Amino acid sequence: MNNRRSFLKKISALGILGITAKLDAIEFSNLSTSSKINKPIVLSTWNFGIQANAEAWKILGSKGNALDAVEKGVRLVEADPTERSVGYGGRPDRDGKVTLDACIMDHQANIGSVAGLEQIKHPITVARKVMEDTPHVMLVGNGALQFALEKGFKKENLLTEESEKEWKEWLKDTNYQMPINIENHDTIGMIALDEFGNLSGACTTSGMAYKMHGRVGDSPIIGAGLYVDNEIGAATATGHGEEVIRIAGSHLVVELMRQGKHPEDACKEAVLRIIKLTELRKKDLKNIQVGFIAINKQGEYGSYCIHPGFNFAVHDQKGNRLIDGKSIIK
Repeated sequence: MNNRRSFLKKISALGILGITAKLDAIEFSNLSTSSKINKPIVLSTWNFGIQANAEAWKILGSKGNALDAVEKGVRLVEADPTERSVGYGGRPDRDGKVTLDACIMDHQANIGSVAGLEQIKHPITVARKVMEDTPHVMLVGNGALQFALEKGFKKENLLTEESEKEWKEWLKDTNYQMPINIENHDTIGMIALDEFGNLSGACTTSGMAYKMHGRVGDSPIIGAGLYVDNEIGAATATGHGEEVIRIAGSHLVVELMRQGKHPEDACKEAVLRIIKLTELRKKDLKNIQVGFIAINKQGEYGSYCIHPGFNFAVHDQKGNRLIDGKSIIK
């Protein structure tokens, strides 16, 4: 414990926020205090974020709005059967059912969410329909499916041959332990600032692989997996949903930005909060993986995670670039 505290004190406050990975203290200061607004800009989680951002940029680059951009961007990943933790082709729960969670939020605090949705390829669009066409903010399970069908969505089998094969192999382990590794919970969260200076965000996932049927993580929960405040900024999370929910992670990051923290520093503080609670509960930190990304109204952005290996894509007028999330534990 003492060694960990000593290590944390030595963590550098500098990040990876610049165009290159060689950002020094002076550059960091200039970036933080710049009055120039970097817009439009879109950020998303993981390697597949580059393709998703390019899709979102088709709207942002044509002076479209951030809400349409984030929905379009994450839909690309939802429809890709090779991405095994989002949408079609996602790994199933322990009963062999692919259940999807998603939420969306715009610059006017309109929100929509679905959880435990089966047989519908694009939960993010169903979430937007909840936001726009109902007096509610969240629909779950059979109710979400019924609503989607009423809105014209079609049932599809989302369990691909590859995911089904992996699930059957996993069933051979009678201990029913969920694998703890990055590949089993790499949600896509996307946040964007458009030409008009408005923010929106979207988050979508098939959840943790081989979870108990009915388990819901942070991704469909406004304030946990995603939060947007058009006066301040936006944040989204990826990783173990239980830990993100525990600190209302994305809302926390936005509130820290409200207090004046740079997006990266806000993400880092949220990660440290999770570490503190993990130690308080006497849990092993090696079994917890969480990362955050954030953007403020100036178009400054940042990310932080507990363990290395988390990647975040940034797309603006200067093109695509993939950055490694700076991590507390090396």
